[in-house]
Parts: sequence; C-alpha cells; structure tokens
Amino acid sequence: MFNILLKEIITAVKILIADDDVNSRVILTSILAPHGECHEVMNGMEAVSAFKTALETNEPYQLVCMDIMMPEMDGQEAVLAIRAAEKAHQVGANDETVVIMTSALDTLDSIIRSFDQGGCNAYLGKPIRRAALLEKVRNYGLIGVG
Repeated sequence: MFNILLKEIITAVKILIADDDVNSRVILTSILAPHGECHEVMNGMEAVSAFKTALETNEPYQLVCMDIMMPEMDGQEAVLAIRAAEKAHQVGANDETVVIMTSALDTLDSIIRSFDQGGCNAYLGKPIRRAALLEKVRNYGLIGVG
C-alpha cells in the first residue's frame, strides 16, 4: 500500500511540453511520462493558453519544457507570458513553475537571454539526453530518486 501511495505522490507532477518538432515532443514525453501527466503543445501561444487555463482551473503545471524556436510565439516570449500569468494569479516565488528551456540554440547569447529575460530555471541543449533532463527535474524536487 505504501508503495502505491508513494508512486501516486511521485507521479503527481503536471508537465507541459512545448515544441514545434514532433520528434522532440515524443522524446520529452517518453522521458517524463513515467514521472507525471504530460501535455503537449506545438508553439508558444498554445503553451501560454494551456498554462493560463491550468492556473484558472487551479491545476497548475509544476514543470514546463519549452523550446525556444517555435512559430506563432517563440519560447522566450512564452515564458515571459507564463511568468506574467503567475504574477497576475499571485503565485508565490516558491510556487512558481519550473521552466526548462530546451533548444538547438547553444549560443551564449541565447542561454543568457533565457535566464535573464526569459525567466527560465534551467537550459538544456538538443538533442536532449535522458540523464541530463531527469537530473535537472530531480534537482527541483519534482521527481524522486531512481
């Protein structure tokens, strides 16, 4: 019984994956699905819409994996909108969603912009490595060890 309860606690993470590349979404979902409920969107506008809906229904995302280069609205703009939505809903600093930027862009400028202007918590270059992603997610206490 304890193992069942522990598994429910560990898999209670709600995850939003925003990437215009279907292969990237499949990879991220395959890595993260054992640890939570994954929702996929194809661009920044869809990500912001899904995020706001989750806040409004009191079922917020604990983790967002956000690509930078996407149509409609890029990932950095989307993260700014997500942070603004959290502020509008008076989400406390300790309760903010963890945002991991995932991108093929690995220039120092894009990384710095993601942190300074974009409000992300972590940055992973593509191709995404399972161990690196899970380590970042564990470091934020969103999943257990193992």
